[in-house]
Amino acid sequence: MSASIKVGDAIPEAEFPTVFWSEELESGAACGVPSKLSTKDWAGKKVVVVAVPGAFTPTCHVNHIPAYVKNSQAFKDKGVDQVVVVAANDPFVMSGWGRINGAKGNVLFVTDTYAQWSKKLGLSVDLTGHGLGERTGRYALILDDLKVTKLFVEPNPGAVSNTGAEHILAEL
Repeated sequence: MSASIKVGDAIPEAEFPTVFWSEELESGAACGVPSKLSTKDWAGKKVVVVAVPGAFTPTCHVNHIPAYVKNSQAFKDKGVDQVVVVAANDPFVMSGWGRINGAKGNVLFVTDTYAQWSKKLGLSVDLTGHGLGERTGRYALILDDLKVTKLFVEPNPGAVSNTGAEHILAEL
């Protein structure tokens, strides 16, 4: 995976299907209705985007995303307006994953449908051989007013090093 997006570039526009967290969803008795989160909503904001190959997959679920949720206040304390987890799973799965992780809207879990946005960034990965199809790669972006200020791509997509929450916090 070699990124076509670089530090200093403006991100491409996208709309991510998203089930925004609400108290009614916590019990699991309701699933919510997907709406859209636009990258345009990030104008004038500092945003951390962390992408993973799949919700509920071992590395993503156990070793990667929980630290972002746990450290959501630390990100805010460093001036981050929003932390966004991106994967090619459908918005219902992403919503459920956010609830299981206890995100409660402090971290958004959004769908990169068919990894289209990640493809535009040059950061998608073909996992067809593993039965998963085209997916988002494992990467992290620090954005300021829609521009990439820092970009991290995992050299080994089955591990978490430079895209982990602790590393990103240290880079802010």
